[in-house]
Amino acid sequence: MSVSIDIPHRQWPDPAAMLWLIKPITWFPPMWAYLCGVVSSGAAITGQWGLVVLGIILAGPIVCGMSQAANDWCDRHVDAINEPDRPIPSGRIPGRWGLWIALTMTVLSLLVGWQLGPWGFGSTLVAVSAAWAYSAEPIRAKKSGWWGPGLCGLAYETLPWITGAAVLSAGAPAPEILIIALLYGLGAHGIMTLNDFKALEGDAKMGVNSLPVTLGPARAARVACWGMALPQVIVIGMLFSWGKPVHAALIVVLLLAQAAAMRVLLRDPKARAPWYNGTGITLYVAGMMVAAVALRSIA
Repeated sequence: MSVSIDIPHRQWPDPAAMLWLIKPITWFPPMWAYLCGVVSSGAAITGQWGLVVLGIILAGPIVCGMSQAANDWCDRHVDAINEPDRPIPSGRIPGRWGLWIALTMTVLSLLVGWQLGPWGFGSTLVAVSAAWAYSAEPIRAKKSGWWGPGLCGLAYETLPWITGAAVLSAGAPAPEILIIALLYGLGAHGIMTLNDFKALEGDAKMGVNSLPVTLGPARAARVACWGMALPQVIVIGMLFSWGKPVHAALIVVLLLAQAAAMRVLLRDPKARAPWYNGTGITLYVAGMMVAAVALRSIA
C-alpha cells in the first residue's frame, strides 16, 4: 500500500524535532534495568561510578535513542497514518536526515560501548543489532505481535540488566541474576504489547501484525496482563526458594496493585493503555529493583 506524505520543504532538521525523534520518555526502562544490574551484582560501586554513569547514558540516550530514531525512519509511512505530526512525516526532519541520525547514533553506541570493556561492547553490539532487526526489513520483527515485543522486551530489560551486572563485576553474572533478568525481560512483552495500542489503525493498514491487530484490543490486553504477571509470580517463587521472603512479599504487594490496575485497563483496553503505562508499569519496574536488592546477597 502506498502512502502519500505531504512534507513541507526544508533543508535542515528542526532541533526540537530531533529531540522528539529520539524520545527521551522511552529512555527510562533500559537505564533502570542497567541500574538494577549494577545493584544486583553486589559489586562495590566506590571507584566505579564512571562505569555506572557511562552505562546508564549508553543504555538510555544513546542506544535507546538510536533505536527510536531507527524505528521512526523505518515506520515513517505507518506514522503518516497514525501520527502525521511526528518529526519525519511532518517534514520537520526532512529527506534522509532521520536515517543519518540513526546511523550516526549506531556508530556512537559502539564507540561508547567499547569504553565499557568486552562485556559492555558485546552487549552494545547485540543491542544495536536487535534495534535494527526490530524495525528494518528484511527482518522487521515488529511485524509479528509475538516476536517483536519479545525482542524489544529482552533488549530493553534483560540485556541492560545483564550488562550492568557484568560490567561492574568484570565477569559473567551469576545464574540467579541471569534468571531474574530474563524473567523481567519476558514480562516486558506485555508492556510492549500495550504500547502497540496507539498504532492500531496504521498497523492494520500497513501489515504490522501486532497483537491488538491480530487478536483485537480485548484479547490482546488480557494476553499482555498475563504476560506481565506470570514472570513476576515465578520471580516471587524464586526469591522465596532463595531465602528472601521479605523481598518476595514486597513483590507480591506490587503485583496485587498491578492486578487492581489491570482490572481497570481491561474495562477499555484501547483507551486505558496509556493510563496503565503510567501506573502499572511503575509498579512493575519497582519490583525489578526489589529483586535486584535481594540478589545482592544471593549472587
